[in-house]
Amino acid sequence: MEIPGSDRKYKVYDGLKTAKLGTENNPAVVNVKTKERLKEVAAIFKKNKWKYKIELAPDKAENITDLKSLLKPVKPLKVKNKVGRNDACPCGSGKKYKKCCGK
Repeated sequence: MEIPGSDRKYKVYDGLKTAKLGTENNPAVVNVKTKERLKEVAAIFKKNKWKYKIELAPDKAENITDLKSLLKPVKPLKVKNKVGRNDACPCGSGKKYKKCCGK
């Protein structure tokens, strides 16, 4: 979406989920410089049965970001339980959290 008189472009949420990386609907896209590297990267994709598109471009910088994110996916963070207002304060004072540290 473009705003008239502005050089900024905004991405509008369309309500649709994006497909998982490495699938038929969202293949991984990588750029490599040499044929040897192309074979090496293609072997990794085939071994893991991921869908991919490889561009052989000797004049461009190598970009294997999608492959890296498939090999080492981001793990969700675990959040510690929050202290409730009426729970004992974690500082050890013996008071309720709302009367001690929860002001």
